[in-house]
Amino acid sequence: ASLALFGLDPDRAPDGLSGGEARRATLARAFAHDPDILLLDEPTNHLDIAAIEALEQSLNNFRGACLIVSHDRRFLQRTSTGMLWLRRRQILRHEQGFSAFEAWAESTAIAEARDNARLETQLKAEEHWLRRGVTARRARNEGRRRKLDALRAERRTRLQTGARARFTTEGAGETSRIVIDAKGVSKRYGENELIAGLNLRIMRGDRLGIVGPNGAGKTTFLEVLLKQRAPDAGEVKHGESLAIAYVDQARRALDPEATLWDTLAPAGGDQVMVRGRPRHVASYAQEFLFSPAQLRQPTSALSGGERNRLALAVAIAQPANVLVLDEPTNDLDMDTLEALETLLEEYEGTVLVVSHDRAFLDGVATQIVGPVGKGRWAESPGGWSDFEREHGGFSRQPAAQREGAEAPRPARKSTKLSYRDERRAQELETLLAQIPAEIAGLERALSDASAFERDPAAFELNAASLAAARSRLSAAESEWLEIELRREQFNAE
Repeated sequence: ASLALFGLDPDRAPDGLSGGEARRATLARAFAHDPDILLLDEPTNHLDIAAIEALEQSLNNFRGACLIVSHDRRFLQRTSTGMLWLRRRQILRHEQGFSAFEAWAESTAIAEARDNARLETQLKAEEHWLRRGVTARRARNEGRRRKLDALRAERRTRLQTGARARFTTEGAGETSRIVIDAKGVSKRYGENELIAGLNLRIMRGDRLGIVGPNGAGKTTFLEVLLKQRAPDAGEVKHGESLAIAYVDQARRALDPEATLWDTLAPAGGDQVMVRGRPRHVASYAQEFLFSPAQLRQPTSALSGGERNRLALAVAIAQPANVLVLDEPTNDLDMDTLEALETLLEEYEGTVLVVSHDRAFLDGVATQIVGPVGKGRWAESPGGWSDFEREHGGFSRQPAAQREGAEAPRPARKSTKLSYRDERRAQELETLLAQIPAEIAGLERALSDASAFERDPAAFELNAASLAAARSRLSAAESEWLEIELRREQFNAE
């Protein structure tokens, strides 16, 4: 059952598995042993979305304890019931899942500020961090969401009206309004039809997410769009003045013997040209979390996440108007993920991104394309969640079954809420009874007309605590509603 759930053929030889298949086999074996405790270190790395969802299903039905180290935000939202946060050399614990992380982080900052209130200088520093950090972060996310919604609405309108335009250049450094236009494109690999009759138009400013199971042909799809591989039929046209910066999964563009400084400024000196503007190497490197001491190290000394950040820094600096990213979130921590999302939001060109990170795609993509069977690729405005609602995600088929071998039986579809969901629903109902009382108490404290005059700092902290409590209440209500909707779906079936 575990092998079928993870889309594996039980008759395959282990030494013939790919990296992703080997990872799925390891996970299937772990669940098959029915352990009391599971320790998972970045379990979603190199898994496609179907495999990640299979892992989520297995974890939510798992009755033992599980400790997960992960930077996959959507995965943590769907599986965690508690959190350990490594912060400032301390480990903090919270008895709610990752969905409550933002509210917890905000309330933690508020509590720290309150504890330090008797030292005026420390209080001012914490208040400054609170206002400029958490508040600015929330405002930035809300602004990013509004801008992304506008871009998605524009894309939806274009798809509905089917508007056509001519290739025209509009200013130095810009592409034509139409960046890539694919008409009737087909591509086979042996007997496998990867692309059949594709019609796709990518406009300047689009942020196109490319999704699909491992082995579905995403790399071939991308290479055909970029004219790195010729189609068997149809035509791909590029707009004028197309300049492409490409960051592949292997980060092959990085010379392992070169230092970070030489990589960023290959012509020498202490300046790096970032989209035509001079920047000091150290200053630009700091934006990607590299310290001055690291700049003289060879790139071979970098971790996987650091190599990823360096490759992004090199690509962003290039005078390109099309940025192509293949699995850019691999090995990135959450702070760097958010920085990358902000960077892509501010990027003025066109972005093509291959990713299995659902939260990342929901945060940056203006549209998604993915395979829907028999070589057909579908396009949906919005992020991964929109594509999944419209097309139902992807089914997993065991790869490279031997001729004549019996296919694994499909995993039995769940007919009731998981143990994790039932437990979480009970926790949320308790919170939904407690948080309104907390909000009422804070509202009473703030309604006192003399409260601000008596203690302005305490008033501001209470106001921030009220905002955090309302945020926690909203998150708890949303999570509870999602669980109840799943319960209703099971009851309807």
